[in-house]
Amino acid sequence: MDSSEPDSGEPDSSKPRYPVGLLVVWGVTRALLLLFVFKVIVFPGPDVTTDVSVIYQGWYEVLRTGTFPLDDVTWQYPPAAAPAILSPGLLPFLPYANAFYVLVFLADSVVFLLLLSAGLKRGRTRRGTWMWVLGVPLLGPTVYARYDVMVTAVAVAALLAATRSERAMGALTGFGALVKVWPVLLLVGSRSRRAWAWAGVTAAATSLLFALTMPGAFAFLTFQRERGTEVESLGSLVFHVARHFGWEGEVQFNYGSVEFVGPYVPAVSQAALVLTLLAFGWLLFWRLRAGHFPPHTLADAALVAVLMFTVTSRVISPQYLVWLVGVAAVCLVSRDSVMTPPAVLVLVACPVTVLEFPVYFGNVVSSDGLGITLLFLRNGLLVAAAVTGAVRLWRGTVARDEPASPPPRTVADPLASS
Repeated sequence: MDSSEPDSGEPDSSKPRYPVGLLVVWGVTRALLLLFVFKVIVFPGPDVTTDVSVIYQGWYEVLRTGTFPLDDVTWQYPPAAAPAILSPGLLPFLPYANAFYVLVFLADSVVFLLLLSAGLKRGRTRRGTWMWVLGVPLLGPTVYARYDVMVTAVAVAALLAATRSERAMGALTGFGALVKVWPVLLLVGSRSRRAWAWAGVTAAATSLLFALTMPGAFAFLTFQRERGTEVESLGSLVFHVARHFGWEGEVQFNYGSVEFVGPYVPAVSQAALVLTLLAFGWLLFWRLRAGHFPPHTLADAALVAVLMFTVTSRVISPQYLVWLVGVAAVCLVSRDSVMTPPAVLVLVACPVTVLEFPVYFGNVVSSDGLGITLLFLRNGLLVAAAVTGAVRLWRGTVARDEPASPPPRTVADPLASS
């Protein structure tokens, strides 16, 4: 099919109606993830489910009383994260952790169905569905032991809704930003004032609702500001190497994650914030210069923005890759997307990520050769994806080919009229 053909929104009759291969792979991989988190099969490395059974359940007990965890520095999430943590209460017949895994599985299923449905339309492909089907299990059971799949489901729904309803896209984005901040980046490539307005109205209304009904709705801002450099981040590589040359710092469990503590750590943390500001500056410059916005630009720009936010963050937790897989999957739904190389790099980074956490996380914490190698490889892939994505986005929307020169004027042949 010609990739320049506009998307009519109609099903593509040339595709098999029932994608058996996709369904089989999705079913097998999700069954394995459930077996891992339910501990029928023990996954190598530290137990990744304690975040749910200990931390999330502890927050649940506080949130259900009508207040946020004001005295818990590990609560570093916007107020709309509360419904995600409270959601296992919808399944009172199951223990908290088991109910949580079931709900994450359902959110995963929603993303799968949204991408599958979008890929059936004319002018679309199933590459995006395959990206999600393969990327999620390659991250291991951590994805089902965090609420990031739920957030990603909101983001995917927002991007896919953009072509049908700017209001829905804006409202979903605004709500998603109050669940875990990063979905606000979906608006980077949006030229719709309506989408921006609905995002702002939804975020403001939701914030006001939580501020009026639950004390401590924005306590997370203080806790988040005081975080340091986490051992899996790009900046942490400085200290992983420095430990082999006599650096006197150490690793501690701090503010809900394993961080470096010691000389020069605050400076590296500040440098990460500066890099984040520079990334946002580049995105703003791109918006001012871009003059060509085909439909796929919305998702393409979102992927670049989320990549930049991820690689410059003081924390690159494994679940961050779930965001990238979801946004990249939406990009690949379009035949015209220029984000195929960055998406492939993200997909390759997924199995490396599961090796550095949880399989060989002990090696990472101890900064031995294997741990450093895995971090250099994973973070290098993400940096390469961010740079490649930025270059391709710029070339596709700003650095357009100059219009062809008009043909030279021809001189009439006097013999032609004779």
